[in-house]
Amino acid sequence: MAFDERILNGMGVLSAIVDSGSFAGAGDILDMSQSGVSRSIARLEARLGIRLFDRTTRSVALTDEGRRFYEQIMPLLSGLEEAASSAAQGTTTVRGRLRVTVDPFFSRWVLGPQLGAFLKKYPELKLELITRDQLGDMIADGFDLAVRFGPPPVSTLVARKLMDTRILTVASPAYIKRFGRPLSPKELANGQHACLQYRNPVTGRAFDWEFHKGKKRMTVETSGQLMVNDVGTLHSICLAGHAIAQAMEFGVRQLVDDGKLINLFPDWPDERFPLYALYPSRHHVPAKTRAFLDFVSMLSDSK
Repeated sequence: MAFDERILNGMGVLSAIVDSGSFAGAGDILDMSQSGVSRSIARLEARLGIRLFDRTTRSVALTDEGRRFYEQIMPLLSGLEEAASSAAQGTTTVRGRLRVTVDPFFSRWVLGPQLGAFLKKYPELKLELITRDQLGDMIADGFDLAVRFGPPPVSTLVARKLMDTRILTVASPAYIKRFGRPLSPKELANGQHACLQYRNPVTGRAFDWEFHKGKKRMTVETSGQLMVNDVGTLHSICLAGHAIAQAMEFGVRQLVDDGKLINLFPDWPDERFPLYALYPSRHHVPAKTRAFLDFVSMLSDSK
């Protein structure tokens, strides 16, 4: 015999009759008519092939078969209620395991230093943080949330923009002393300057060097011997004076303020790169996911 909706519904009615001592009392508990209670029990008895109650005009009592069935199903009913309650609490209580895949640069420079306060605030949460430069199939890989730089992919995922950061073209004073300072982005195309290329994790090719000023857009074909896929490596190469690089402002702002890197083209200030959070659905978002989204949004706002 297959377990179906009639059995599940009838179990609730059966429990209410036993608790209240009558069909009328069960009706009051469940907001059902007495005839509705009777029909539900009749359907359950027909489905099980047993009689559950001995009924007289004055009393209702479980049959032996009914009592055995009731004693067996009560732990199941309690388990179902507990599971439903636990699932409902998951929408309001930050707890359980949360798996997040994060861009390595954002994780290292922004997220990592602040995670202690987040975990202290939610002691019932188990956070698993995986850094990788490609999104992959986050659903198949079992992730609840992803944090990624760049335009979001076309997919069924919900994409929430967290921030935009400016892209700066920078070089160290040592580089400028050796090779001179380019006065225009177009000078980067003549082969006289070494331009450090950064690998796009989506295409596998180097990012284009773009320059934005208001509505004006310029793409410059640059050349260089070296391509990297790690922002920390890009920073160290640029600081050592080996090449010019394009970098996210929030990662090099302090270096520029300290004079360790020079913003070469401050009159081209408008190229920006977005950071997005990606998650499966905007409906019934678990509390643990909402809490992490709010936390990352707060960090992004401060950058």
